[in-house]
Amino acid sequence: MINPLRGMKDLTFEESQRFNFIIKTASTIAKRYGYGYIETPILEETALFKRSVGDSSDIVSKEMYQFEDKGGNDVCMRPEGTAGVVRSFVHAKLDRQPVKQKFYYYGPMFRYERPQKGRLREFHQFGCESFGEASVYEDFTLITMIGQIFEALGIGFDLQINSLGCPSCMPPYKKNLVGFLTEIKEALCEDCNRRIDTNPIRVLDCKNKTCQSLLTNSPKLIDNLCDECDMDFTKLTTLLDNAGIHYKIDTNLVRGLDYYNKTAFEFVSNDIGSQSAIAGGGRYDKLVEFLDGKPTPAVGFAIGIERIMELVQMPEETREGIYLGAMAEDAVEKLFAIAATKRKETKVTVEYNTKGFKSHMKGADKVNARYAVLIGEDELANGTVWVKDLESKEEKTITVEAF
Repeated sequence: MINPLRGMKDLTFEESQRFNFIIKTASTIAKRYGYGYIETPILEETALFKRSVGDSSDIVSKEMYQFEDKGGNDVCMRPEGTAGVVRSFVHAKLDRQPVKQKFYYYGPMFRYERPQKGRLREFHQFGCESFGEASVYEDFTLITMIGQIFEALGIGFDLQINSLGCPSCMPPYKKNLVGFLTEIKEALCEDCNRRIDTNPIRVLDCKNKTCQSLLTNSPKLIDNLCDECDMDFTKLTTLLDNAGIHYKIDTNLVRGLDYYNKTAFEFVSNDIGSQSAIAGGGRYDKLVEFLDGKPTPAVGFAIGIERIMELVQMPEETREGIYLGAMAEDAVEKLFAIAATKRKETKVTVEYNTKGFKSHMKGADKVNARYAVLIGEDELANGTVWVKDLESKEEKTITVEAF
């Protein structure tokens, strides 16, 4: 027997129902906020993620499914969704349009890391990206949207926020941070020591518990923001307060991607174990420019679908569609004309085998049909069908034409 690759998982029938419910719910809400659907390729040039996510990130340095294709191109399976959407945005010259653009997407992402609960090597995300709006009101609106999605899915959460500053306030902060990290570098892990020279901000994102304890007294970017960034962050917290949205300021929240600036946020849950982040995002005002587009402010987020699968409160299943069955051999072929007509408006299950009444009723229950429709010898002779509403329990015999 050939098994799935490690970290890859089949979506079974029950899980696929949950998956589709999540996508349908999130897509419906995104459309209400003015977002249109976009789909980008799973396979991209490796350079796209090196330039956007960053060489020093774990995603690029350790986790990408990267290879040379038969044409000699350096390509990889997409490890996240934002970079591909931005690449598409620039490629279509939408950065040159005066209209603000908003997109939502969903699909598989790939990272070669240790599989664990809620974290697979092939995983799925639902995301939104908003281009052309610099106002912190848009950051607040996206946070509100995520909250509404989770509320619709019956998922509780805690919100964590931070500000990552901008090119004005980041350089002096990095200098202070490097000074602090240099003094404790001997106690930090190997990855953190490497990051001190390549991208010191990444040290704050280290998952090593020893490193995290050493970073308690590290300089905080939020205390070193320029006037504009400080004003935006204050405005965001005010908006959240006024909306009654509870949040915690996490000064070490930097996200795992290099393209973020200003607002960064994560939605976390205590119900999924140690990997508690169920959604995250923030502002990335320089990424379009980094990928050769015109300077365009942007903000977005992604929800980890596998992270929330077990948390979703599915709606109560309702009976749907029609079950068609024959109790006489000659009646089986009569079912198909009825099925062809009714499938234009609803779900239809046809039982090909002739069965007794009780067996057909059990079959209708198994497929959760709303109506059981049977043809026996009498119905066949009279050109009628027997119909039972399995919800109201009402039953009647009517002509085939009337049905």
